[in-house]
Amino acid sequence: MPRLAFLSLRRMGNTVSLKDYRGKWVALYFYPKDLTPGCTKEAHNFQRDQVEFARRNAVVLGVSVDSADSHKRFCSKEGLISSCLADTSHAVSKQYGSLINFGVTQISARNTFLIDPEGKIAKVFAGVSPAHHSTEVLAALMNWRSLARKPSDFKRTCPNGDAQCDRYNSCYYSRWQC
Repeated sequence: MPRLAFLSLRRMGNTVSLKDYRGKWVALYFYPKDLTPGCTKEAHNFQRDQVEFARRNAVVLGVSVDSADSHKRFCSKEGLISSCLADTSHAVSKQYGSLINFGVTQISARNTFLIDPEGKIAKVFAGVSPAHHSTEVLAALMNWRSLARKPSDFKRTCPNGDAQCDRYNSCYYSRWQC
């Protein structure tokens, strides 16, 4: 899967980049709008499962085109630990194919990208249901983590036996089908 970076998302006044999470799994979820029922449910569910994500060396980041101030109000009103990132330029939502037209405005589509510790997309969830999505992402993360814990584990178990396999990523992401 491709490697996509984001450089200029804002969280509580700070710039956040994907490289800040190098070495961790990242569940990067896009959602349409702060303080709406579906988005609120999804954010609460991700927060509920935060301990499980952390146990698996993963962080959860929510992205919408709402402003940082809107995110701050959303998190404050709903008692959320801030993992909401503001994409006011719409650039990151567009880069990840998650920017859609909604009438005369644009919003982020409800998509999630599970990104591995090397910064590559391991799984894409498109058009998700907010009620059960956190559990779905956590299950996918547990499945991926059971396949290989680090690149050296993969190289020792690659079926073609080549420790210097130049097809490392295709082997890893196709579950070692070299």
